[in-house]
Amino acid sequence: MSESKIKMFVNNPELWGSFVEEVDTRIAFCHKQLEQMDDSTSIHRLQGEVRSLRSLRMLRDKVNGGK
Repeated sequence: MSESKIKMFVNNPELWGSFVEEVDTRIAFCHKQLEQMDDSTSIHRLQGEVRSLRSLRMLRDKVNGGK
């Protein structure tokens, strides 16, 4: 996907708001799962998933040059 198409997505308040809401929902679900895990492999996997989701949440800042 070209940078201009990504900019159109992240700067569209309706689309971006829905996307962030979904990402936040998934992060919350991962946190609930983390509370229930007792093996280190699953914990590390979920931590990586949260890190990836938070990275997606910061996409607008990255695309817009830190605005």
